[in-house]
Amino acid sequence: MILERLENLPVGSFHYKLLVVTGLGWLFDSMDTGLISFVLPVLAKEWGLTPEQVGWIGSIGLIGMALGAVLAGTVADRLGRKKVFAATVILYSVSTGLCAVAWSYESLLFFRFLVGFGLGGELPVAATLMSEYAPSHLRGRFIVLLESFWGLGWLVAACISYLLIPKFGWQIAFWIGAAPALYVFLIRMHMPESIRYLISKNKIDEAKEIILDLEKKLLVKSEPFAEKLSPAELGSEKTAQPKFSSLWSPQFRTRTIMLWLAWFGIVYSYYGIFMWLPSIVFAQGFAVVKTFEYVLVMTLAQLPGYYAAAWLVDVIGRRYTLSLFLLMSGVCSYFFGNAADPNSLLMWGAAMSFFNLGAWGVIYTYTPELYPTSIRALGSGWAAGFGRIGGMLAPMLVGVLLANGVEMNWIFAMFASVFVIISAIVLGLGIESKQKSLEEIEFQGYRDIGNRA
Repeated sequence: MILERLENLPVGSFHYKLLVVTGLGWLFDSMDTGLISFVLPVLAKEWGLTPEQVGWIGSIGLIGMALGAVLAGTVADRLGRKKVFAATVILYSVSTGLCAVAWSYESLLFFRFLVGFGLGGELPVAATLMSEYAPSHLRGRFIVLLESFWGLGWLVAACISYLLIPKFGWQIAFWIGAAPALYVFLIRMHMPESIRYLISKNKIDEAKEIILDLEKKLLVKSEPFAEKLSPAELGSEKTAQPKFSSLWSPQFRTRTIMLWLAWFGIVYSYYGIFMWLPSIVFAQGFAVVKTFEYVLVMTLAQLPGYYAAAWLVDVIGRRYTLSLFLLMSGVCSYFFGNAADPNSLLMWGAAMSFFNLGAWGVIYTYTPELYPTSIRALGSGWAAGFGRIGGMLAPMLVGVLLANGVEMNWIFAMFASVFVIISAIVLGLGIESKQKSLEEIEFQGYRDIGNRA
């Protein structure tokens, strides 16, 4: 049985290499997102941009991310995870480089849209691929560790901004952001196609070759496959074409509602807060270099947040870890918005980063687990894409609210409320998927329908 042999592979060099290869894509994506947030205060001053225009620069990338997530997820279920992953990396890398030669506000908006399209497409596809290779008992840990590369990317962005932007101008950040295009060659060399995807497309010989190769690399005693495998030996994967309507079938309807609302809330609050974070700190009276220092310290707090979540998802489970981290994100963001001095700002900002980015790690773990292979990338893409609507609205809304004299503490109270609401939704509608194979989670949906009936 192909899937049984895949699940029984010992954790070894292949899994860690796949984690690093997909994680580097995450790092580069995060670096780009971080760079634009650090560039905005400098660019706004140099170009004389209004708060509404600054908000649009943040939001236009989220519009691209929404479309990219939906389209890339759909295509990845039809053409494969590996091809789509490589294509999206090239798109956002080249587009980031073009941002450095933007000659006007309008041209920068266009290039940022393309960056967002590639970025939005890459993330759910990478998480899907990693979830389909990670063993069941460690899958949650692997996906949260994958998401932890996002924190590393923010650190790189903060260092670039702190060390280089004051000396060389904002363009240098985008030139460096174009470098990941070279990373595609690493993807082609070291990343196999998903075995579960190949089985779902009846590409059995390719799936067998990958399994045999992995068993050889991981020093597992390998036996040849039979000439023709029975349906039972192939596993339970279905070969149906991915359809949007499948996400709303009785089996997956509740999962889809829960994921879409959770994604909307976490993206809305994250981009509303972090896209404006350097500007918010700058508004407290610090010089721009001092702003980078403060944000760098707050960004460092993301990494222990990821690692704490990586441990908890396989101990107390995805549902409780996600709900807890969302709730604490709300508490910390409220006190961050009401901080009255630099020390309070730093302390609550670090705590907010700890819990918020830990929650991101869990939601990227949780989402692909709740759908079968035939619609896994599609479901993950649509959840992320719907979430990006929140990301489009939040940066623009913050700009409008600030322009109309709304105080920062009220804005953060709004974000805190959103976190609390989606924490309750995850706790009320979510199911637990820890320590289960992807196939067991799929059939749990059928059992849930039977129980309700």
